[in-house]
Amino acid sequence: MVKTSMSHEDYLEAIVMLGGTTDAPVRSVDVANKLGVSKASVNKAISALKEQELVVQPHYGDITLTEAGYAYGRSVLDRHRTLFDFLTKALGVEPEVAEVEACQMEHAISDASFEKWGAFVRSLDL
Repeated sequence: MVKTSMSHEDYLEAIVMLGGTTDAPVRSVDVANKLGVSKASVNKAISALKEQELVVQPHYGDITLTEAGYAYGRSVLDRHRTLFDFLTKALGVEPEVAEVEACQMEHAISDASFEKWGAFVRSLDL
C-alpha cells in the first residue's frame, strides 16, 4: 500500500468513521465537521486523495472510498483503536490523553512494527 501524509490518513480514517465505504458515500461537510476543518480544507485533501486513487468524488458531490482507500482508512482506524485500547486498558492512561496520543502514534509506527506490537498486545488478552 502506498503511504500518504498523516493529514490525508486522518481524512481517510474520518471517512471510514462516518460510515464511508466503497458503496456508501459521505458528505464533505460531515468530514469537515468531524475533523474540525473548513470545507475548503476538505476539498483540497480530497483532490489529493483522488489523485492517489483512494477516493472518488464527482464534481462537488459526495465522497466514496475506492477499495484501496477503504482498506487504508480501515487500517488507520484499526491502529488507532488498538493503540487507544492499549493505552487506556493496559497502561491506565486517561481516555482524553490516550485519544491524542493514539492519533499521533498511529501515523508514526511502521507496518512491520505495528504487526509485531499488535501480536504482543493480543497475547495480553486485554
